[in-house]
Amino acid sequence: MIQRYPTKKIYVGDVAVGGDAPISVQSMTYSDTHNVAATVEQINRLHFAGCDIVRVAVPDMEDALALKSIKEQISLPLVADIHFNHKLALIAAESVDCIRINPGNIGSKEKVAEVVKACQERNLPIRIGVNAGSLEKEFDNKYGQTAEAMVASAEYNIKYLEDLGFTDIKVSLKASDVQRTVEAYRMLRPKNNYPFHLGVTEAGTLFHATVKSSIGLGALILDGIGDTLRVSITGELEEEINVGRAILKDSGAMPDGLNIISCPTCGRIEADLVSAVSEIEKRTAHIKTPLNVSVMGCVVNAIGEAAHADVAIAYGKGKGLVMVKGEVVANLDEKELVDKFVDEVEKMAGDK
Repeated sequence: MIQRYPTKKIYVGDVAVGGDAPISVQSMTYSDTHNVAATVEQINRLHFAGCDIVRVAVPDMEDALALKSIKEQISLPLVADIHFNHKLALIAAESVDCIRINPGNIGSKEKVAEVVKACQERNLPIRIGVNAGSLEKEFDNKYGQTAEAMVASAEYNIKYLEDLGFTDIKVSLKASDVQRTVEAYRMLRPKNNYPFHLGVTEAGTLFHATVKSSIGLGALILDGIGDTLRVSITGELEEEINVGRAILKDSGAMPDGLNIISCPTCGRIEADLVSAVSEIEKRTAHIKTPLNVSVMGCVVNAIGEAAHADVAIAYGKGKGLVMVKGEVVANLDEKELVDKFVDEVEKMAGDK
């Protein structure tokens, strides 16, 4: 099991963040927030995709005033994303579950203090969202757009909130490249115990965003760092949730459903393994019990992998074995193996 860094537990609505709470998956709508119907529709899509917390942009007063109506129509905790105009945060605080501010553009200390007071009055947490591309000038001039600059900005703003008596804080340190992002989070982590929201920002389209986020977020999660995450994708909302959930699952941070171990394609395979694995994925998608299953296409690794799997298929030429916990339960023709395998998986999931 991954040993997560011990962090303070805060609440975004009814979702716990930090402490012993599961790592939550977030996303953000792309509609004009003042278009209430469109924004609610996108939030509902995210809800059904498995999103835990949703963030909406609040660039002007019309958007801020729409938040009350949006909040009344959704079940996910709602975060208001505020840049440049602190007065929007004061309006948003009346309706949402968390305020995200960017210290690089939110304005003077006095303006931040007003936001803090509004959040204190309503027991709302604040996310200090540091972005490499929009740092305060003093840190950009001193360090450039580096991990050191991001950490210096975060520390400065954490201390300012603490001096105001405010500690319901979470922190993000995002850059558009993996190395700088990971370096910043690792550098700041030992210096405080606030929960961290992870993300590689502006990560691109589905393929590249998946790769960048898997490397960056996966590395941090394996280090025990991270309490919430967002996979930033130029694309469909649901894909952010799918990739985020997959990172948590495949890193071992949140076992969920089947971990399918299957051969890469090679000249030794003695069955139509691609079709078999595709069918198994579809027919077992409903299973949420964490199980390790193996679908192997030749005798070289099949028995060894099957011996350590909960349920396995070991293909041979035209035939194969179905094994449960290393014991052979069936020796069948190739066309019968998937049905038997799925039966055994469903039985084991039910047993657990």
